[in-house]
Amino acid sequence: MPVDVHKLKTVCSSCSLRELCLPAGLDQRELEQVERVVNRRRPIKRGDYLYRAGSELNSLYAIRTGFMKSCVLHDDGREQVAGFHMMGDLLGLDAISSNKHTCDAIALEDSEVCEIPFVVLERLSRDIPSLQQHFHRLMSREIVRDYGVMLLLGSMLAEERLAAFLLNLSQRFAARGYSSTEFNLRMTREEIGSYLGLKLETISRVLSRFQEEGLIEVQSKRIKIVNMGALRALIGQHDCH
Repeated sequence: MPVDVHKLKTVCSSCSLRELCLPAGLDQRELEQVERVVNRRRPIKRGDYLYRAGSELNSLYAIRTGFMKSCVLHDDGREQVAGFHMMGDLLGLDAISSNKHTCDAIALEDSEVCEIPFVVLERLSRDIPSLQQHFHRLMSREIVRDYGVMLLLGSMLAEERLAAFLLNLSQRFAARGYSSTEFNLRMTREEIGSYLGLKLETISRVLSRFQEEGLIEVQSKRIKIVNMGALRALIGQHDCH
């Protein structure tokens, strides 16, 4: 069945994720310029790659719907999860310095992204200063997030790591207008363990302990945070962003 290109065209001005993807304060002319840059909505089936490590940077991708992971392969073939990404997140920033992607990006569920050609975006950013500043902030946020992961892996106990992970998801869902206390884990427990530097058995054990202590309720992949304060107390002064 042929694809209707007009139906695939993204209209940024009416997108519910506009505030996460674009800087505030764009006037109508600037917004129309941005809309012309966004090529199309691109569907990505669960398990498919958005891009692979080593591939050239052609576009940045804003996740419109769905959930994705970025990961790298060790020399022995083991996968290391580097991050989880949800609607409103921008993917592809890892390739800006070298012009090549440093990791794989894989859909954890059927997803849809808005594709933004990087060369065109660079040119447009020179014409719209607020857009350039916005992408600088996004890159800075990625650096801060990487630092946060290093903190998780370097100085936190297993319980603290998992508490910080759940609180981070809670904050990110809330920023997108969803419940901060009830959400589905799109990733497997093994993938969570890879991201947090913990074994699968440890993830399962800590989740069970949290449930026994009344901090959360777990039903398959459904998580309900019952005691947000107790989770926050677990990580003390650590920042879970």
